Amino acid sequence: MELSPEVLSIMMFGGLLVGLFMGHPLAFVLGGLAIIFGWLGWGTSAFFMFANNIYGVMNSYVLVSIPLFVLMAQFLDVSGIAEELFGTLRIVLGPIKGGLAIAVVVVSTLFGACTGIIGASVVSMGLVSLPVMLKHGYDKKLSCGVICGGGSLGILIPPSIMLIVMGEISGVSVGKLFAGAIIPGLILSSLYISYILIKCSINPNLAPGLTEEEKAAINAKEILKLMCKSLLPTLTLILGVLGSIFTGFATPTEAAGVGAILSLILMIAYKQFTWNKLYRAVIQATKITSMVILILAGAACFTSVFMAIGGGDIVKDFILGIGLGKWGTYIVMMLIFFVLGLFIDWAAIVMITFPIFIPIAEQLGFDKLWFIVSIAVMLQDSFLTPPFGYALFYLKGVAPPEIKTSDIYWGAFPFWRLMELGLIIICVFPQTVLWLPSVLMK
Repeated sequence: MELSPEVLSIMMFGGLLVGLFMGHPLAFVLGGLAIIFGWLGWGTSAFFMFANNIYGVMNSYVLVSIPLFVLMAQFLDVSGIAEELFGTLRIVLGPIKGGLAIAVVVVSTLFGACTGIIGASVVSMGLVSLPVMLKHGYDKKLSCGVICGGGSLGILIPPSIMLIVMGEISGVSVGKLFAGAIIPGLILSSLYISYILIKCSINPNLAPGLTEEEKAAINAKEILKLMCKSLLPTLTLILGVLGSIFTGFATPTEAAGVGAILSLILMIAYKQFTWNKLYRAVIQATKITSMVILILAGAACFTSVFMAIGGGDIVKDFILGIGLGKWGTYIVMMLIFFVLGLFIDWAAIVMITFPIFIPIAEQLGFDKLWFIVSIAVMLQDSFLTPPFGYALFYLKGVAPPEIKTSDIYWGAFPFWRLMELGLIIICVFPQTVLWLPSVLMK
């Protein structure tokens, strides 16, 4: 049966959406479609191509950092660092209208700089902070929104697993991507805090401050002690991981090993170490790593078939043929990322689109490092937008019964719009991405 590349491309993407809506795991949908269309196109010889692609994923030294960073996140999850930080910042920021919500964003930002994944941040903050905010009369939607928005920063702020995968596929230094994503991550964090302050100043009933009795119980000396106990270990871990990369002392893979060791030491120092917790951390890290690597393997096979049938050229010619100019084409590509983020995991989006969009961006004259970081900011949306926003489901899984799914969806809505505002800021001011790598990564 003779089919044009256009028809085959539509069939592959159509099959992808059908498979996902039927509830099948993404890795097997991607791999299964690759096998079907590869066999239709080249017969059994396609399997040699798949073996080569999967071996390329297995043989990547940079991707070795993924299980180490995930293990670091699991150790932190059981060490109590997030709880200590939130408890301290609750006292410090509690008197401010919306102070607890701001504390969630700050803790999520710091925790994101220690984990590289969103699951640990969203689940930890959902368990620790959501009951406290509800107890103090916080609006349900605002409470859910700050946890989802703040928790999602873990996939953007280094050491981000997403940036590691992006660097491996694009050939851009992971260290430069880490440096380039720091300021955009802080911009998003600042936008969230500003939104909370403005919204609570307009309607103070959304997020009441501490009572007079609680304010009177605050002791400056005790606060300083708590800050040293909770903040210094976190900063030590951040500096140990990112500092070793930016100074050239270690590669991201080696730095991931440093982070895993430091997080284990913190787990022991906080007297949270037990053999059962170590076992659970290792098992959970293995599950998460297996999921990510399986998706990467399936996406590598899917992309190889899609490119081989000419799908990449079709998409490239279509986008460039629209004739919208440099920035018009950029907007089209960002809209494609947004739409894909509604249905597909970030790993598959990166694997499928990068071989097509990176050459287009270079042809249009965009800086490669800036373009990749802007994609990372855009893909923040994918964790908060239904129907497949991971942060939404993570939070729903640990939320109290009185929290409805609609509360989480509507609470997250303003925050993924703030993500888009953050993207506009780095478009207008590209040095927000390019300045720090030029200073740290000479």
